[in-house]
Amino acid sequence: MNNPGIPTFDQLRIFLTIVDTGSFAGAGRKLNRAVSVISYGIANLEAQLGLTLFDREGTKKPQLTVAGRALLAEVRSISHGIDGLRAKVKGLLDGLEAEVNLAVDVMLPAERLGKVLRTFAKEFPTVQLRLHVEALGAITAMVLDRGAAIGLSGPLSAGVEGIESISAGSVAMVPVAAPDHPLGRMEAISPGAGRDYTQLVLTDRSRFTEGQDFSVSSPKTWRLADLGAKHALLREGIGWGNMPLPMIEPDLVAGTLVRLVMPDHPGGTYRFSGIWRRDTPPGPAASWLLEQFVAMGREDKELEGMSDV
Repeated sequence: MNNPGIPTFDQLRIFLTIVDTGSFAGAGRKLNRAVSVISYGIANLEAQLGLTLFDREGTKKPQLTVAGRALLAEVRSISHGIDGLRAKVKGLLDGLEAEVNLAVDVMLPAERLGKVLRTFAKEFPTVQLRLHVEALGAITAMVLDRGAAIGLSGPLSAGVEGIESISAGSVAMVPVAAPDHPLGRMEAISPGAGRDYTQLVLTDRSRFTEGQDFSVSSPKTWRLADLGAKHALLREGIGWGNMPLPMIEPDLVAGTLVRLVMPDHPGGTYRFSGIWRRDTPPGPAASWLLEQFVAMGREDKELEGMSDV
């Protein structure tokens, strides 16, 4: 039975450097070592594995053998893994979090969240992310219970004991219904008309705001814990309700939903705040995330100012 030995990381690094530079001499220059040391390292690696990795016959440039080509991808994977390990250890030594738990309000536009997290992945490749998408008071509850280090919450986090916050933008909320819903067919909606029809209402999955209603004007309600389900039921014509404008703009264009002009229920602005526990300040990666959401909030204000001109 052939049992290959265990190569050292230094031997594997020499192997990859020869492949990348195209020669033993090039590898020696890059690693600042004598060519004899490079040759010795490869000879030991080949002895450990029991395989010939380079064909040195008849050419000045070493060529990978069939075995060498077969192992190349595995060696690169090991090298990348070691580099990632070293980067993570360095980050821990420098105070960088190994993992960030982020809770965001379901009302946050997906495009905005995606843009921030795409850049986060590039800026902090060693930091794992756990993303929780919740509604209403559940974001604040998660931060208070230490289920999330930071949150991007709606207005319900304001004034909560133990929570620090910073303004982080907003999203427009508009009342909508399906075009075949009675309200959707009305050219002019009289005050109080919404009370005659079922309003679809998003509810809190936590007990943080249990029993409280927000922007509810109809005594007839269906309570839903999922914004996607609310969206689907609105399109089915089951009821009317408020939705974040970016989420339903394609429906308004396609005609699958219509915006309701309701004198007593015009919608409004849903404001976000970046939040964290006062006794647990966010680390470098979490602070960076908060800064990005805050910067987007400033962009929102600038755009609102331009629209008023």
